[in-house]
Amino acid sequence: MPIWKRNLIVCWFGMFVTGIGMSQIAPVLPLYINQLGVNNTALVTKLSGIAFGITFIISAIFSPIWGHAADKFGRKPMLLRASLGMAVVIGIMGFAPNVYVLIGLRLLQGAITGYGTACTTLIATQTDRENAGFALGTLSTSSIAGSLLGPVIGGLIEENLGLRNVFFVTGALLFVAFITTLLFVKESFVKEEKEVMSFKEVWNLIPEKSLTITMFVTFFILTVAMYSVEPIITVYVNQLIKNASHVALIAGVTFSASGFANIIAAPRLGRLSDKIGAHKVILVSLIATSIIFIPQAFVKNAWQLMGLRFLLGLTIGGLSPSVNIMIKKITPSSLTGRVFGFNMSAGYLGVFGGSVLGGQVAAYMGMKYVFFITSSLLLINAVWVYFKVYKRLNLIGIADTEM
Repeated sequence: MPIWKRNLIVCWFGMFVTGIGMSQIAPVLPLYINQLGVNNTALVTKLSGIAFGITFIISAIFSPIWGHAADKFGRKPMLLRASLGMAVVIGIMGFAPNVYVLIGLRLLQGAITGYGTACTTLIATQTDRENAGFALGTLSTSSIAGSLLGPVIGGLIEENLGLRNVFFVTGALLFVAFITTLLFVKESFVKEEKEVMSFKEVWNLIPEKSLTITMFVTFFILTVAMYSVEPIITVYVNQLIKNASHVALIAGVTFSASGFANIIAAPRLGRLSDKIGAHKVILVSLIATSIIFIPQAFVKNAWQLMGLRFLLGLTIGGLSPSVNIMIKKITPSSLTGRVFGFNMSAGYLGVFGGSVLGGQVAAYMGMKYVFFITSSLLLINAVWVYFKVYKRLNLIGIADTEM
């Protein structure tokens, strides 16, 4: 088996578990904070928002730092650091004596992340041009699926094993990811002695600045779209099924339907990007995704919503791998880790921004408008991609596969 394939399998598992670890706390966080002694409902909600959001904000800050470290010291050391660090920190959360220690651990969790950045950089630099789309497409399913399935898995563990075991089980899985990374990931890394460059110096070395910014914004909008519905999904499903039992489970399955579809679509659309050009797949996926958000506002039952969420996963599956392919092809290899780190920061900010957007729009305008506004953001992004990427590449006669 080629080294890149073996590394892809290990990284897929590691990023999947990391995605679960970053998101599994969502359904159990208010319950855990209440168990830690906070009884006021308003205060529980406030502290839950802080504890959930702070991880992604800190991750956005540290992701470029770990990307730079991956370029300087190698990708495997960053994989080992992140997987072991998260295993320890998330496991300790199960022993938190109060909510303030929990928030501090969530902050620390955000600071030590970087597994996804190192994995993406490793696979992007090891895989040949012919297989890059398939490899990055397959890899993209891991974090997306983990993030979308995390709330369901966390809820199931809490229901069957108890609140604290959510953290113990996740920590154990991350330790397994550390062991498999240690034993099976292979990397031939030659350290280049270079002076430390500032952000401005790094940015000056990027040849396609406009395209790079467009990819960052597209990845940000993608994650906003994925998570804008998270704050409202349980309430929306409860309205659709008229207060029936198992609301949390049905809501979790509905939200995660797009994750299952993404696992199916992303590798295939990634390979399609290799054949016809990533910029074409990005444009079509943005338009299709923006359209599919609209009917979600008009569904009459949970099954219709679940079906549309599945279709959403099929269309959105072409975005993440194609964005990564574009970034790989327009970025010098010596800067790949740092640029992927910046892109990952955009994704973390998108998770936080999507959650805030969905909650605020639903509160002030109504839940249906969450779908309308998210659709509009995707459509605006599609127009921008058309003029900044698609049209430009076609006009100057540069095929994406030749970049």
